[in-house]
Amino acid sequence: MTSLDLLRLRRTVRALLAPCAQPGSPGVSIGILRDNALVLHESAGLANLEMAVPIGPETSFRIASVSKQFTCAAILLLAREGRLALGDDIRQHLPALPDFGATVTLAHCMQNSSGLRDMLELMRLAGVDLAEPVRASDLLAAVGRQRSLNFTPGSRFLYCNTGFMLLGQVVEQVAGEALGSFLQRRLFAPAGMTRTRHTPSLAEPVPGLASGYLPDAGGGFRRAQHGFPLGGEGGLVSGVEDLALWTGWLAAHPWLDAALQAQAPFPDGSLNPYAHGVEVRPWRGLRTVSHGGLWPGFKTCFLRVPSRGLAVFALANHAGQDPHWLAHQALAAALANDPALAPAPALPADLGALAGRWVADDGAVNFDLALDGSGTPVVTQHGVPFALAATPGGRLAARRAAIEFALEPRGEGLVLHADAGHCLALHRAPAEVAWPAGLTGHYHCEELDTDWTVLPRGAGLEVLVHGPMRQVGPWRLEAIAPGLLRLHVPGDAWQGWYDVTVRRNAEGAAMALVAHGARAREQVFSRLG
Repeated sequence: MTSLDLLRLRRTVRALLAPCAQPGSPGVSIGILRDNALVLHESAGLANLEMAVPIGPETSFRIASVSKQFTCAAILLLAREGRLALGDDIRQHLPALPDFGATVTLAHCMQNSSGLRDMLELMRLAGVDLAEPVRASDLLAAVGRQRSLNFTPGSRFLYCNTGFMLLGQVVEQVAGEALGSFLQRRLFAPAGMTRTRHTPSLAEPVPGLASGYLPDAGGGFRRAQHGFPLGGEGGLVSGVEDLALWTGWLAAHPWLDAALQAQAPFPDGSLNPYAHGVEVRPWRGLRTVSHGGLWPGFKTCFLRVPSRGLAVFALANHAGQDPHWLAHQALAAALANDPALAPAPALPADLGALAGRWVADDGAVNFDLALDGSGTPVVTQHGVPFALAATPGGRLAARRAAIEFALEPRGEGLVLHADAGHCLALHRAPAEVAWPAGLTGHYHCEELDTDWTVLPRGAGLEVLVHGPMRQVGPWRLEAIAPGLLRLHVPGDAWQGWYDVTVRRNAEGAAMALVAHGARAREQVFSRLG
């Protein structure tokens, strides 16, 4: 890279960071590593708004799920030493776990193909918001109540924090020491990562750690609240320089780098895009290895192109920023002179015709599609918006990491291409929907140990939630299609909805409400009495 190339790259990155350079804004730090040299590290915004502390080279961030590759690296180290095997049943190491009806291996957990339900969603469905303080034992109890899975292990991909929380505990059981201690001794210290640490307790003071902020509805920002303990799924604090050191350490240990990137096939022969704590995906003709992170007030992106010796790190304490997009824009600038970089596919011109509400026949998959101010298509599913980008195959795929979601227009409808070759036909939701009859009453979900009471609310319905830890509500129900409702969940750290389908008996009486989240599906609330 010539000095002029670096100058152009620096100006491009500074332009990307310009929105965070406004007074009183949290911000983003971006680093670019090339051939084991940190050629660029630019930041904008404040690490702490209250004290007006700017983000600098030594600022650290909660990197959230970027932590998962370090948990997987610990498991791989232990496997290399013969102290465990990737094919071990996770219950072999954690015997207190329930029988889920199928064997869940360590590899399944590392590859997000376990079928385990995500403990964060289990807590929300039982009335506990991410901002509320809970204990690690509370999360384990939520997992321990489960007796079934989202799907057969190894058959599909679905992002799941539960598997990585459990993997962190496996490391502790096998190594005989705390996860943070093992990571420090075996990975951080050898790599020279002096500013990286595992923080199970969010109350622990961390030198140089930025505060996380959420955009406020009235303008400005507010401190993000988070009360859940952090384990192998997302407990690391780190910064750009240390992530660069980690990338260099992987280059010096190619067996571990290759093991992290190794992909497993699904039954249909297609490869799981999620390897071991990292995703392997094509991007503009190049193979990328990446992972994103999301925690209240923090967003991160760890992005590599191993064939080019190139990596980009984007870390934010500004929840309104999109580090995934920023990192890929910076990557495109860094590869501007690379002849292998394919042009970015253009969006179709008639996307406005796709706007609206779409549902699958089973109702368990539905979403809203709209165009934002720039004409980018945005899907909102379970209350979470994510942008779509054009693909070389003519589909519109999720720009967000950790999700398999690609739309293909077909006739008057859409086809959703999901993981492991699964497809769903989608049709438009009706403009008007009658409220399903006979839903008021009491329901119980054994796997959540939670009661729902459905009550009238004007012309509609609402739900009171009585879980093992909290009693909350009312939560508003919205009719979407015949037999399909959305249960809107308020919260400080997360707001969204769960899809609820109605099961009826032969006489047409409602016998159960079935809740479907993005990562916790088919939680059955059976009618009481």
